[in-house]
Amino acid sequence: MTPADQQAELSALVRALRDHVEAERDLGARWFAAAAPVPNAPSTAARVRSRDIAAPRPDRAPPVAASAVPRARTEAQVGERSATGAESAVVAAGTLAALSSAIGDCRRCKLAGGRTHLVFGVGNENADLMFVGEGPGRDEDLQGEPFVGRAGQLLTEIITKGMKLRREDVYIANVIKCRPPNNRNPEPDEIASCLPFLERQIEIVRPRVIVALGKFAAQTLLGSATPITRLRGHWHTYRGVKLMPTLHPAYLLRNPGDKRLVWEDVKQVMAELGMSR
Repeated sequence: MTPADQQAELSALVRALRDHVEAERDLGARWFAAAAPVPNAPSTAARVRSRDIAAPRPDRAPPVAASAVPRARTEAQVGERSATGAESAVVAAGTLAALSSAIGDCRRCKLAGGRTHLVFGVGNENADLMFVGEGPGRDEDLQGEPFVGRAGQLLTEIITKGMKLRREDVYIANVIKCRPPNNRNPEPDEIASCLPFLERQIEIVRPRVIVALGKFAAQTLLGSATPITRLRGHWHTYRGVKLMPTLHPAYLLRNPGDKRLVWEDVKQVMAELGMSR
């Protein structure tokens, strides 16, 4: 065999070996056992074989590391499991303390960035009567407790002077737990983020009567767009619990003449609970 024939045969062998290696790589092979050295192999042939096998084909993209895609997918799945776990903890909370812990340092909506405190709720976990308002204002945001400002003082008077109860005998919460900027109205996405917390609060407390204070509380709990002026004074039902909508104490501060309307609503609540006036 002439030197030219030997070179042609060696080149054909190299091409065959290269095609085999690429085929195995396409099937997922990531390494190959090193072959035993060929005795007396020409050094030029070894250099050609090494160069031809290692050089990538110009029409083939470099292989993606096998671990890259699975690792990215796993990290996404971990994030999904964490979010799902947090919401599951909210649903599974059997006490108000457990629910507050499950909510944690809530960042579920844009209100989180501007709050001082998350305003969870306050009062008797086994209360027969629950008041639900709209959301915290400036004083509530600073103190971390619902209805502690001027409107809260009026609500406290309704509870203590009108109903002859202590504030700690009832449970008080809001639809949203963080103060909106400049006390603006809560937006639909903010209500949607917070509503599961309120729903679970109601399930844990299991009140006999809910008093919805103002438009947002009444419309949110009833799933209604009916104005509060038409809702108030009439009994409604929230998931089997009797619900009385009435005017918000903040409204009464601006319109004190309508306090008599709220008192009429409160008297109905007292009668439902068997309370003497």
